[in-house]
Amino acid sequence: MKQNGLNQYNHVVAIGGGHGLGQVLSALSFLGPKLTGIVATTDNGGSTGRLRAEQDCIAWGDLRNCLTQLAKRPSVGSLMFEYRFGGDSELSGHNLGNLMLMALDELCVRPLDAVNLVRNFLNIDTRLIPMSEEPTHLVALQASGESVFGETDVDKMQDTPIALSLDPQVQATCEACEAIRDAELIILGPGSFLTSIMPPLLLPKIAHALAQSKAEVILIDNLTNEPSPIANCSLSHKINWCHQVLGLKIIDKVLCNADSAYQEDNICYYPLRSSHHIGLHDKRALADALSLMVSQDHSTVST
Repeated sequence: MKQNGLNQYNHVVAIGGGHGLGQVLSALSFLGPKLTGIVATTDNGGSTGRLRAEQDCIAWGDLRNCLTQLAKRPSVGSLMFEYRFGGDSELSGHNLGNLMLMALDELCVRPLDAVNLVRNFLNIDTRLIPMSEEPTHLVALQASGESVFGETDVDKMQDTPIALSLDPQVQATCEACEAIRDAELIILGPGSFLTSIMPPLLLPKIAHALAQSKAEVILIDNLTNEPSPIANCSLSHKINWCHQVLGLKIIDKVLCNADSAYQEDNICYYPLRSSHHIGLHDKRALADALSLMVSQDHSTVST
């Protein structure tokens, strides 16, 4: 990766959640401390949701996923963070990484301190920052005027919401805003458009930092249709919807999967699919495609 075009940057920021952000961070981990991940903290499903309901904490699941994908494997640390309890006890279904992050948070002054402790433990150079250090939930407004509360229920909606918000409205982590303002390149996605990409953007200070930033913003589209109310929307509709919700045009270019590499306007197509799973990006191909996109002359893109 020494010749990768991304090495020209000193500050690259990736924003999102779920498995998608972890894949991007892992693919670009050769950037080391020049790479920062800003992670959604609104998940309310699974082990994370149970902890949130019982402890009123931020959602640790996406942060834990990013940490495990960035960790050098195999190692005792990575195995610990991936371990999930079985059986029929109260621990059944819980992820050990989530529990460790929550415990460290109670021992530290702030959640970011807990994340940094784990980064040091796992020898991870890439910075990881929760979008907020205060618990909040995603809320979608339907055309009928009714609200849908929580990520898991938003994903079950039949129709695209007319608006998204956070409840309660919390403060963005100051380090996240600073990273965005300093960024030379910002990457959004892949992942659930409504529940992974949008939540960090709904924080006013993050939106303001994006407005101030001079960075180019690239959206990585999903490989398959996601099971969400925006699944049947075209790519242009999703981008326009995002810009309308934010009141801000932020997306400059889009990276999509295709059988061959070519470019149409601001959309670059490249073979990105992993040979191991149709829903996963090939990490080397992802890094190569992004490198081509940020090169001065990408009119010569070829396979």
